[in-house]
Amino acid sequence: MAIDVTDATFQTEVIDRSYQVPVVVDLWAPWCGPCRTLGPILEKVVDATGGKVVLAKVDTDQNPGIARAFQVQSIPAVYAIQNGQPVDGFLGAQPEHMVQQFVDALVPTEEQSMLSQLIAEGTEGSLRAALEMEPGNEDVIVPLAELLVARGDSAEALALLARIPETERTRHVAALARTGMVPDDDHDATLTALLDQVKADEEARQKFIDILELMGPDDPRTAAYRKQLTARLF
Repeated sequence: MAIDVTDATFQTEVIDRSYQVPVVVDLWAPWCGPCRTLGPILEKVVDATGGKVVLAKVDTDQNPGIARAFQVQSIPAVYAIQNGQPVDGFLGAQPEHMVQQFVDALVPTEEQSMLSQLIAEGTEGSLRAALEMEPGNEDVIVPLAELLVARGDSAEALALLARIPETERTRHVAALARTGMVPDDDHDATLTALLDQVKADEEARQKFIDILELMGPDDPRTAAYRKQLTARLF
C-alpha cells in the first residue's frame, strides 16, 4: 500500500525509512493523465514485494518543496531511494514489465537481507558473521571496531579499520582506539602540553589530531587548536 508523503513527512517517511528498506518515490499530480496510468502499476508491482520495497506518493501541487529537491521538470517522475540517496529513476509512464524490472532491481537478495539482519542485531557475534560475508563493508567494520575499542581491543579495531577507505566515521573510531579517551573529556591540558612536541614528534602530532577529531567541529575550541597546530608545523 502506498504512503502519501508531504514536505513535512518526507525526511521520516522517505529518507530515514530508506536506510531500512528501498523507497520508490512517485511524483505525480491529479491533473496528470500519465500519472493516473502509472500510479496503479507502481502500486501493484511494489505491493507484490511484500514490504521489501515501499512506495511513497508525492502530490507535487501540494508539496512543491519535494519537487524542487528532485529538480522535477515533468511528471510522472519516479525515483528509488536507498540509504538516503537516489539510486535509480525514470520519467514518464512506463509499461508494467519495465516497472517490474525497475522494482525487481531494488528487492534485496536473501544474502543482503541476512547481512542487514546481522548488522541490525549489532552484537559482536552477529557483526563477525557479517564480516565474513562482506569483509570490506563499512557498516559492519565501524560498529565492530567500536565494540572492540569499548572493551580495550584497540589493536584489532585499528586493523579492521585499515581494511577500508578513511571516512568521517572511521576517523572518529580510530581516534578513540589510538587515544583511549572518551569524546567528552576536557582536553585542554593535554593539547597544550602536546603543542610543544607536534613538530618533532610524529606520535604527539597524531595524538593531537586524534583529540581534535574526538572534540569534533562543533566544539568551539577545535578551530583554534587547528590554527595553533598549523602555526607550530609551518
